[in-house]
Parts: sequence; C-alpha cells; structure tokens
Amino acid sequence: MNDIIVKSITRIIVPFVQIYGIFIIIHGHVSPGGGFSGGALIGSSIVLYTLVFGLEKGKKKFSHRASEFAESGGIFIYMMIGIIGIFLAGSFLTNIEAGFPIGEPGQLLSAGMIPLLMIGIGIKVASTIITLFHILIEEDTL
Repeated sequence: MNDIIVKSITRIIVPFVQIYGIFIIIHGHVSPGGGFSGGALIGSSIVLYTLVFGLEKGKKKFSHRASEFAESGGIFIYMMIGIIGIFLAGSFLTNIEAGFPIGEPGQLLSAGMIPLLMIGIGIKVASTIITLFHILIEEDTL
C-alpha cells in the first residue's frame, strides 16, 4: 500500500491501540475486558501495521521467532500460577486459599494472582493472532 495518509494514520494509531490493549489486560479483573480482549487488540494492531506496511516490515516489528517465544511465555505464566496454587492449596489456579494477597475490591491490586493470569492470556492471544496472520499472508503470497 502506497497511500501516505493511511501510513501516517497507522503510525499514529498503532501505539494508542497497543496501550489501550495493555490497559484492558491490566484492568480485566476490575472492569469488562481481560487477557483475551486486550491481547486481541494488541495482536490486531500488529496485523494493521503489517497490512499497511507489508509483511517484511511487520515481521521486523514482531518476528515469527519472537511470536513463538511469546506464545510459550504466555502459557508458561498461566501454568506456573496454576502449579503454585496446587502446591499451596491443593488445586489448580487456587487464589485466596493459596494465600495470595487480596486487596480492597475495585482496586487494581485486588484480585491476587488473577492480573498475572490476564497478562499471560493477553501475551498468548496477541502472539497467536500475529502468528496466524503472518502464516496466512505467507501462504497467500506463494
């Protein structure tokens, strides 16, 4: 795509979409949203960037190797929090019974380990969307 207006708007809007995605992930336990919707926003921002600037520049922003690493990291975060719950309270993803700190309801730090779970889910969803899009675009160009 060689449209200067679309490229300029994309350069401006992508960072804001990513910041909003991070906000949705971090505040997912307090307000509507969470890891999946925030991760979808972040992944979609990279998809937009790739559509506008091309596959090569999109892969420079977030390579396939980085995407695989991020996918594994998101799953690892989720599994480790679950395993900690098993060791501390006897069941997977146990939160309060495991002794994780619970703050005041409605505050950002009010849900024990749930915000960390949302971060893991957000990383996994964003990297999966990016990986799938890059693979589909590569298949289309063959």
